[in-house]
Amino acid sequence: MIDADIVIIGAGPAGSIAAKHAALRGAKVILIDKKSEIGTPKRCAEGVYDPGLRLLGIEPNPRWIAQTIYGGVLHSPDGNSIQFDEELLPVCGYVLERKVFDKYMAMDAARAGAEIMIKTFVNDLKREDNGFILDCDSFGEKFQIKAKIVIGADGPESTIGIKAGLNKHNSNKYMLSCAQYEMCNVELPRDDLIHIFLADENAEGGYAWIFTKGNGVANVGLGISSNIKDQDALECLDNFVKSCPYTKNAQPVELNVGPDSLEGLKDNIYGDNIMLVGDAAGQIDPIEGGGILLGMYGGMVAGNVAASAIKQGDYSADKLKEYYERFNQLTLNLVPKLTVVRDVVQSLNGDEFSNLIDAASQIDLTNASTKDYLKVLFKISPRTSLKFTKLIKVFI
Repeated sequence: MIDADIVIIGAGPAGSIAAKHAALRGAKVILIDKKSEIGTPKRCAEGVYDPGLRLLGIEPNPRWIAQTIYGGVLHSPDGNSIQFDEELLPVCGYVLERKVFDKYMAMDAARAGAEIMIKTFVNDLKREDNGFILDCDSFGEKFQIKAKIVIGADGPESTIGIKAGLNKHNSNKYMLSCAQYEMCNVELPRDDLIHIFLADENAEGGYAWIFTKGNGVANVGLGISSNIKDQDALECLDNFVKSCPYTKNAQPVELNVGPDSLEGLKDNIYGDNIMLVGDAAGQIDPIEGGGILLGMYGGMVAGNVAASAIKQGDYSADKLKEYYERFNQLTLNLVPKLTVVRDVVQSLNGDEFSNLIDAASQIDLTNASTKDYLKVLFKISPRTSLKFTKLIKVFI
């Protein structure tokens, strides 16, 4: 039996930063990951924005930055597009090398005092003596860990929340089936802009993307609604690669597949002796599925709250509720509001996306006023405009 104050299951960015902050505040922390190499396989397009990293106290490091990004291009199904670049956007972003970034975050946790266990599986956990007993195995050895607090950072297919009684199951309603190649010979006009393809015929119920990593290398992927049973995400991706002019000469060097949830924040992300962070908690942008920074916000707050709970000897849900409240405060309670935007976006069909981008492309976005944006709504159909009025009630 190994004793620990806090056990964190999953050494992605959310889990590692939780381990770091808990360890910095004196807790005995064990960080567990089932993989033999932290950071592999990558499960996202690897994009973050600069102010988000700095809010976490992380200085951008060229060791794990593949490309600095100054904006993006939205493509409509009819071939029209609209570009947002440094003239419009006050901040930059980065496409990461997740295999390097995730290890960097885990090493930060280790430097803070956390113990890391790789290739370690948590087969079960059960409540005992105001804590949890975890049944584990690693490299053929079976053992148990006794923890006062468990933090589940085990991704979108999280089982920790289910085993701990927080959530009964993972919802498939807003799940995307995703496939992504890392490719070379991608021919983009600019290496510092990402590309999003809305309502593409190959990405039904989702969208396609190209996240450039510079020098003709890019993450090229798409997500389709998991409710579409007769389509395979990889087959759809192959069709997209063949049809997209930027990838006609591209070659894959890596393939990643997996789910991505647009559900948003889960109803129950904390309880007695337990918290969920990152994808396991639904700390994901429900519009496009990105979750690196939101998950790290959750991890940072959870690590701090867990360490405080250890010092006070109070691991109850009443104490750990502070995590939920502080996360919402840090994110301005935006995640629940963004689910309304998600529903509006998902209600738009290909023609509506095309009409919207066509109307927006006809105004000068660098000097656009509220009146100009209203003109965009007037140029599209009344039915489409009515959908956007739902957002006014949420954000104004």
